[in-house]
Amino acid sequence: MNRNYNQDLYQEEDAKAYIEDYWTKRSDGFADLRKNELHSDKYQRWESEILSQLPKEDNLKILDIGCGAGFFSIILEKHGHQVTGIDLTESMIQDAKILAAEECVNPSFLTMDAENLDFGDESFDVVISRNLTWTLPHPRDAYREWLRVLKKGGILLNYDAEYAKDQKTSKLTGRHAHDDISKDLMNQCNEIYHMLDISEKHRPEWDHLILMQMDVNECEVNPNVGEKIYKEQDIFYIPVPMFRIRAVKDS
Repeated sequence: MNRNYNQDLYQEEDAKAYIEDYWTKRSDGFADLRKNELHSDKYQRWESEILSQLPKEDNLKILDIGCGAGFFSIILEKHGHQVTGIDLTESMIQDAKILAAEECVNPSFLTMDAENLDFGDESFDVVISRNLTWTLPHPRDAYREWLRVLKKGGILLNYDAEYAKDQKTSKLTGRHAHDDISKDLMNQCNEIYHMLDISEKHRPEWDHLILMQMDVNECEVNPNVGEKIYKEQDIFYIPVPMFRIRAVKDS
């Protein structure tokens, strides 16, 4: 990874503002993709995956960090849990509210920074996130915040991938999740890869090491969880191997 890549941009632009701008531009197409995903076989696959990792309890308080258009929040709310979804991008939150209403569920959606949560200590039974960590300027601080708002014995689930190191998407000839993204937006996405330190980390090993240095008594990594979700090369397909991190906060 070339850390000198467009360094002037990184110095002149606030990283979070640049990242938020990217997701704002992508929000309409992203919401359409998530709406379609809710009515695809990916829904059942994600539903099975997530529920298998949760405590066998009803009415859990769950925080969906970087909720985007609300896909995880909607799944979890349909199973009777109290879900709060947060995202830095206001347009994503608006789309999440619309999509949840269409699905006849009512999670709470708030615009909020994943690295600076406006919740009290030990507020949630579960913290969950999907495809967010790679966009964070300060992922170590984010993990510390996520554990802070997690109850003792609570579960942290993080689904992510090393998108910056494995840019196979541009080489794909079939359908995939970035198929309809403009060249300008893909260039902006590449800029984000190069401006963030997390792009240089060996993941999920780095995540595991950081979490085990925090208030965690158990941390399990599945490096191939994406294989059972993205079996077909379709409009949801992600060519980069998605991993799952499941950490349990100290009791």
